Amino acid sequence: MKKVSKRRMAAMSIRTKLLIVMVASVVLVMAANIVMYLNINRIIRHLDEIYSGNVQLNELETALEDLRSSFNVYMNTRSTDTLQDYYEKEQAFSEYVELLSDDLTDNTLTVMERNIKKLAESYLRLTGRTIDARRGRNVEKYSAYYFEAERVYGYLFAGITGLNKQRFMINTGSYETLSRSLSYLEKTSTIIFVLVALFDILLVLLMTRTMTDPLLELAAMADKVTDGHLDEAGTVPVHAMDEVGTVTVAFNQMVSSIPGYLKRLRESMEKEQALMEKELMMEAHLKDARFKYLQAQIDPHFLFNTLNAGSQLAFLEGAERTREYIQNVADFLRYNISRKKEDVTLEDEIAMVDTYIYILNVRFSGDIHFEKKIEDQKLLRLMVPSMILQPIVENSVKYGIADMGDKGRIELAVFAVDDEVCITITDNGTGMSEEKVKSILDGTYASTRTDEGNGVGLNNVIQRLSLYFDKKSRFEIISRGSEQGTEVAITIPMEE
Repeated sequence: MKKVSKRRMAAMSIRTKLLIVMVASVVLVMAANIVMYLNINRIIRHLDEIYSGNVQLNELETALEDLRSSFNVYMNTRSTDTLQDYYEKEQAFSEYVELLSDDLTDNTLTVMERNIKKLAESYLRLTGRTIDARRGRNVEKYSAYYFEAERVYGYLFAGITGLNKQRFMINTGSYETLSRSLSYLEKTSTIIFVLVALFDILLVLLMTRTMTDPLLELAAMADKVTDGHLDEAGTVPVHAMDEVGTVTVAFNQMVSSIPGYLKRLRESMEKEQALMEKELMMEAHLKDARFKYLQAQIDPHFLFNTLNAGSQLAFLEGAERTREYIQNVADFLRYNISRKKEDVTLEDEIAMVDTYIYILNVRFSGDIHFEKKIEDQKLLRLMVPSMILQPIVENSVKYGIADMGDKGRIELAVFAVDDEVCITITDNGTGMSEEKVKSILDGTYASTRTDEGNGVGLNNVIQRLSLYFDKKSRFEIISRGSEQGTEVAITIPMEE
């Protein structure tokens, strides 16, 4: 039974234990108060009973004096008011007389009380006869009754006084006994309260110790773990399955899992570092390849100055279309070569596509039909990596609509989908095979064409988008089959 009770206590929560302590303390205090209350009430009742007889005799004596006084007043005045007052006093005195005992016992006090009752009844009869004789003007009778009443009054008053004195003497002894009992009760109550207080303090100390000792052990072990001494950190013993015990079990599991976690974290950091180095190298190679290809064997400043000179010459000769063409070519090259930033607005990228299409239309006599659909102009403020749209349009021209003449069409659309922005470039060209789409997305496609281009392929665009948007972007190629055209869709997060 003891083991079962200990297991039950160990399984209790701290709240339940504290509640049990509080209830036990309250019950003990209430029990002590109830015992004191009952004993004090019992003593008070005894005190009331002790002097109740004396109080009754004093009231009887007072009523007797009031009756005799009103009786004498009436005998002297014979007025109606004094007669009424007499009857009221007689009624009050009669009620006190009825409270007297007339039992036949050997107890002296009871015998005296019975005699007083008989004398009181005799006195009431004599006063009544005296008043009747007085009202009937029978002087001889009311004088005889009056003197007899006065004689009985003397006996009655003496009897009441004697009984009152006897009872007072007896009650004094009882009062002393009860007073000693009350003093004893006071001392006993004080002792009980002290014991209850000591018991409560002991109970609280035991309860706090059962809660604080495991916490101290847990804190000491946590200090070791915090200081990095994992080799010294052992298992904290679990004393009870309360809240502290639950935390201790969780702490033990945490400490035991820390070495494995640190090992996994170290391996993860090493892999992440290696991957980051790889990505940085890839990005550097991509940037280097693009700029080297664009700037190979040409001086950008010399090229810009030459094109500007040609544009001015065309203006002076009145060749406006030639001037506009040369100016667009210069803007296109300046965007690709002289730009210092790696990210631009989507609006700048689309403007670059407009310039590129213009150059191609001059080159191919306006055979390319280009259309833009922008859902919301606010989307054009989105920041994107540079040179991501022109390579896609270039591929659509080179591999899709190059041989279609004036039937070739390219459409660029920008619209929002939930929290993302979608950019699509659609052509009505020859389309791609599934193998070719898969190889482009995998980065394994190698072109066999030797046509002129800017050297920035789709694989370059895909990798730069992934790096720029932290792998949150999506690049999709939807080919509708041979002669059905191709759609390239770029999806990027809106918040970027």
